[in-house]
Amino acid sequence: MGRFLTRKNLTRNEMLVVYIIAALSLMIGAVNSAFFSMGTVIDTARSMLVTVIFALCEMAIIISGGIDVSFPAIACFSLYSTIAFMNAYHIDSVAFAFFFSGFLGLLWGALNAILIAKFRIPALIATLGTSSLASGAILVISGGKEISMIPPSVDALSQQFLFSVTNASGVKSSLTVFILLPAALCLLFHFVLRHTMFGRGIYAIGGDADAARIAGFNVFRTQCILYMAAGLIIGIAAITHAILMRNANPSNLMGSEMMVIAAVVIGGTRITGGHGSVVGTVLGVLLITLVSNNLIMLNVPNYWQTFAVGLIIVIGTSITSLRAKRIALSPKI
Repeated sequence: MGRFLTRKNLTRNEMLVVYIIAALSLMIGAVNSAFFSMGTVIDTARSMLVTVIFALCEMAIIISGGIDVSFPAIACFSLYSTIAFMNAYHIDSVAFAFFFSGFLGLLWGALNAILIAKFRIPALIATLGTSSLASGAILVISGGKEISMIPPSVDALSQQFLFSVTNASGVKSSLTVFILLPAALCLLFHFVLRHTMFGRGIYAIGGDADAARIAGFNVFRTQCILYMAAGLIIGIAAITHAILMRNANPSNLMGSEMMVIAAVVIGGTRITGGHGSVVGTVLGVLLITLVSNNLIMLNVPNYWQTFAVGLIIVIGTSITSLRAKRIALSPKI
């Protein structure tokens, strides 16, 4: 316990985010005691579910020195195309839904990998182009119309819960089984990043790609695997989102890239690469989710909530950047 309560640990970026989350929670709870309830925990977890998956993929890519702004468009393309294909050919299979959506995501991830790793196009430019391709394609396919009916067996998953709680007012809150997906991915990402040579390669490439290459890391292969794996996971997250929403909307996730990237950076991942953690990323998503969902309890008008989220993003990313600069300039002993 004493080793944990050191000045270094208490001032780590992750702990600073914890302090902010605790202060915000106390403020909201002081105004509305209903905030401190299992129902709030369940609602927050559900709101974070898909965002955490996106953020984990984004975190790994940013650690490697890249960035991906195409994942919302890839997700929309994957989920809509999958549901449309299944409805058109009367396919009612949960396994097929996840396989096909993941496969489509993998293909888009492979395109990103080729553009970035093979042709050395800057990641921001490459993924902006991919985003435009995917969003344009889905608009052509969908005509801007959502699909309100999804295959019965797939839709049935939306009603599978780990447990339910009912508050004193009779309001029932249920925790979806899909919460296990981001939980498992958090463990997987932590293990890969911290305990495998592939994970060390991701950090090394983000720190200095040339030095990583000299050290023996295969930069091309690492980047290809990373972007393709991210595409696969994004495709799986996309169909999960469609199941939870019980429809396929071609634009529902569009515009979420900046919020996800901000959550990752607020959680301590350096935008320049080479540093980041799963714990910090989850905390960053939690902070953004709390601000987005609960400021109304502090009687903050809706039109101020977007401003508040933006303010936290600016302050949080500035603190992270200043801390990284201070660490870089501090004398090495």
